[in-house]
Amino acid sequence: MTRRTTRSHPFSPLALSALATTGVLVLTACSGRIQTNQNQPAPSGGSTAGTDALIDQLTMPAEVAENVGGLVNYNPFSPNALTKVYFYEPLMIRNSLNCQMTPWLATGYKWEGATKLTFTIRDGVKWSDGQPLTPEDVKFSLDLGKRFSALDTAGIWNDTFGKRATDVTVVGSDVTITFSGNAAAKFDSIIGVKILPKHVWEKIDDPVKYIDKDPVGTGPFTVGSYNGRKLVLERRADYWQADKVKVQKLVLEGNYDATQAALKLNAGGLDAYWGEIPNPQVAFVDKNPTLNHFWYAPAGTTVLTPNLTKAPFKDVKFREAYSQGLNKDEISTKATYGVMKPASQTGLKLPYAENLMPEEFAKKNTVLPFDTAKAEQLLDAAGYKVGTNGMRTNPDGSPLQIKFTVQAGWIDYESTVEVIVRNLQAMHLDAKTVKSAPDNVDAQKKSADFDMVLEYLHGGCEVARNIGSKLASDQIPTKTKVQSNVQRWNDPATDATIAQLSGSTDPAEQKKLVGALVDTMMTQYPVTSLIYAPARMIYRTDKAVGWPSAEDPYATNSDMLLIMTHLKSAK
Repeated sequence: MTRRTTRSHPFSPLALSALATTGVLVLTACSGRIQTNQNQPAPSGGSTAGTDALIDQLTMPAEVAENVGGLVNYNPFSPNALTKVYFYEPLMIRNSLNCQMTPWLATGYKWEGATKLTFTIRDGVKWSDGQPLTPEDVKFSLDLGKRFSALDTAGIWNDTFGKRATDVTVVGSDVTITFSGNAAAKFDSIIGVKILPKHVWEKIDDPVKYIDKDPVGTGPFTVGSYNGRKLVLERRADYWQADKVKVQKLVLEGNYDATQAALKLNAGGLDAYWGEIPNPQVAFVDKNPTLNHFWYAPAGTTVLTPNLTKAPFKDVKFREAYSQGLNKDEISTKATYGVMKPASQTGLKLPYAENLMPEEFAKKNTVLPFDTAKAEQLLDAAGYKVGTNGMRTNPDGSPLQIKFTVQAGWIDYESTVEVIVRNLQAMHLDAKTVKSAPDNVDAQKKSADFDMVLEYLHGGCEVARNIGSKLASDQIPTKTKVQSNVQRWNDPATDATIAQLSGSTDPAEQKKLVGALVDTMMTQYPVTSLIYAPARMIYRTDKAVGWPSAEDPYATNSDMLLIMTHLKSAK
């Protein structure tokens, strides 16, 4: 699965209704909520037993690219921040697999309808300079996006996936955001906002450009040292949940390719890694099954994406036909060594989202089977006949050619497309692969100058913002921006469903609305689901145990703060 670069995928937000309590969340409803007790089998796993002794040091890859190494900046809004994880904390953390919530700087929350959201802010938290965290800090952090639109990463102050906020108020320990209309689908983005110290940041004229060299955060670590290459973080003894954090020093160093990472992991120079290592079972686990482990949680879905503005791809019968003839098991083997399994055509991440499945699909195998004969029958019936040259033509007899564009150097994508093009050719479709620089592929997505590409369908907890964003007409790419709806699905009924789902907090209504989107995926084939895309965790257990696994899927690699509170010393 080696690729030119490691790509990360943001997890999509979800709205819930709950009662705000002290230290406890009582969940009642959510927009497209996903829950499950079912876990996928793990290729290997580490013991969750351990001791309360401190772990002297863990080493992980640097968060910042090497080409900006040496620039000291901890501003969480900067693309080149040395770390965005360990200093500035969020209000809450949600597990993107089972959507369970962990209170963090907020102990609880409640929705009033879908237009007013109140958080209860935790008492007793101190900033690293000794001053107390207050609800005013939270209000200040939320208000920053109103003053500086570039900092509105949660979309609180715009109308994307829910109505914009009108104000943020503080009453006692509560911080309330009032919206101009339904804003339920903004929830996960809001809980992920980094909370900043007002007493420091209110003195900064332009927080967008601010170079933060001395971070004052609520997080579990402070800066120990940085030499331009290696960032050493040191545990805060006065952290508000210091009893749960056992890592004394955390070293963030290096950007590793697959070969380097495998060597470092096997030698003990790295304790965990999130990038791609081809065949991690053989390259890593088999070398020491007692200490070496990996778990690739399903983060979303890799989807075949046609250009719906062009013939023959705008024909649903054509899309249905080729979707039946794709060998997803071979794609899994070629692209991921069989680690990531074929994905459901529903767009839902199964089995984690089984509770959202419409009744008509609940008992069916929604992974489209590989059936070339059926695909050819459907193509024949739709008028795409085989011509004298052995290749199919359009119904009007004109040549039918397919260029599948793929990012050069993204090896797993190249392997996937190799299988797909061979499958298309087996259906007597004149298909070929066109490798292009990733920036050029992005340009084609913006201009709709492509036939087929591979895309990612988000698999987080907010269905309105994963399947929804893939199908919403306002998410069609612009001339300057790649957005989720690369295939350019444009249907008013779908837009209406997504709008309703974005503002719904009623579970029964949510399931009905999700069902409408699932039906679109299953009957219209706007994109074709291939295999689940991974959130990778490759780790050693000689120093620390308690890493997430299929047996204990409490977090993914995007939840390192939460992981830090679960790790225990192996000694």
